[in-house]
Amino acid sequence: MLVLGGTGEARRLADLMVTAGLDVVTALAGKVTRPRLPRGEVRIGGFGGAEGLAHWLRENAVSAVIDATDPFADEISTDAVHAATETSTPLLRLHRPPWTERPGDEWIRVPDTRTAAQVVAERFRRPMLTVGKQGASAFAGDTRGSYLIRCSEPPPGPLPHRYLLVLDRGPFGEDSERTLMSRHRIDVLVTRNSGGESSAAKLATARDLRIPVVMVDRPEAPPAPETVHSVDEAARWLVGRFGSR
Repeated sequence: MLVLGGTGEARRLADLMVTAGLDVVTALAGKVTRPRLPRGEVRIGGFGGAEGLAHWLRENAVSAVIDATDPFADEISTDAVHAATETSTPLLRLHRPPWTERPGDEWIRVPDTRTAAQVVAERFRRPMLTVGKQGASAFAGDTRGSYLIRCSEPPPGPLPHRYLLVLDRGPFGEDSERTLMSRHRIDVLVTRNSGGESSAAKLATARDLRIPVVMVDRPEAPPAPETVHSVDEAARWLVGRFGSR
């Protein structure tokens, strides 16, 4: 079994599969220096596009591919669809549900980080960025705002003129999020709609503090043969296809 990972869901699923006695390889893109590793075998680095992944599937006699990548990792998801189709390998996408607005939320929805940067530069002065280390450079052109940038590793590329970099890895609780946003007088939260409970505390805190949220929408996911939205559903899919041990 090949799990395309890098998420908490992928780690939990790999743990279940290893416990069940399945041979599991989790593939990580290698963009994080110190990733949280799942149980089972781990492969780090790209496959070389859809053709490279198809070759790897054939060479390793893979029984099934489970795409449990981040919802914004659309490139590898597209490669997985093509490679699985080419090799006739069963493919399941484990796609966590997106966040939805709740009463009291003030969301400004944008299609990408470039548009988010334009909105922030025009309307806000003390943004908190939680868009991943790759996304921060989109805000480099803003010379007026004072940014709080939180990510797990130092972001590459240019950054805004004034910023404070907080290197930390969640999950974060609402108390710590409230302290951080209040201390730095944050007037907007900028984040991507990754979904999931592990990073939802910042949204609840923004709601309580009446801080607007610039929400970057997910890219459109390529069509997959089968899609589930939780680890439990993925486990049931595996049992239905391959039985239990």
